[in-house]
Amino acid sequence: MTERALLEVRDLRAGYGAIEVLRSVDVEVHAGEFVAVLGPNGAGKSTLLRTISRYGSTLLGGAIVFDGTDLRRATTEQTVRLGCLHVPEGRQLFGRMSVDDNLRLGAFTRRTGLNAEIAAIYDRFPPLAQRRDQPAYTLSGGEQQMLAIGRALMAKPKLLMLDEPSTGLAPQIVEQIFALATELTRAGTALLVVEQNAYLTLRHAGRAYILEGGTVALAGTATDLSQDARVQAIYLGGSAA
Repeated sequence: MTERALLEVRDLRAGYGAIEVLRSVDVEVHAGEFVAVLGPNGAGKSTLLRTISRYGSTLLGGAIVFDGTDLRRATTEQTVRLGCLHVPEGRQLFGRMSVDDNLRLGAFTRRTGLNAEIAAIYDRFPPLAQRRDQPAYTLSGGEQQMLAIGRALMAKPKLLMLDEPSTGLAPQIVEQIFALATELTRAGTALLVVEQNAYLTLRHAGRAYILEGGTVALAGTATDLSQDARVQAIYLGGSAA
């Protein structure tokens, strides 16, 4: 790819306080691209997303450029306004607020067209329409994930970052989430997805990075990585079916 990347992460060092978790990490995502980040627990996958979104981690060095804007001194609110949205692991919903109010909070950067956007979210996620007045904490795990993604979509993201979207969900719901991810990229939204389910993720992603020990151990197309002997042995149960 020769065009400028939507997201460019260069020589990134990050962690928590003085504790370094990521070291010399390079990642890029282009518009409309589905990029996966795989790796074992503790590799730094979630820290990568938190550092990009400026949410809860410490940037220790390197560069983060999103759509031409330097994010090193940006706040989380500023990254949202730029179109960089993060759905963290655990969903982080406002549990006692209704489904409808959670969606409206997702559009805090906007003032018009909200009703039409909410209607579109309900069309995309029919179970949410049936529960629009219920508190978010009463939803099932799959419905909560739908709501978390729907809330992020209300901000009209250019890049949507999903942290472990399949955690705790039934296989049918996981397939729906990944089908949605593919649909979003076809419509022009870029995705950066952290996942433990390597097999499913590599089926849907265009490219992937594998983090180990806070650094990029492997990077390439999803097809090439799924056929790599090391990836097959460690992440795909011995073979890429």
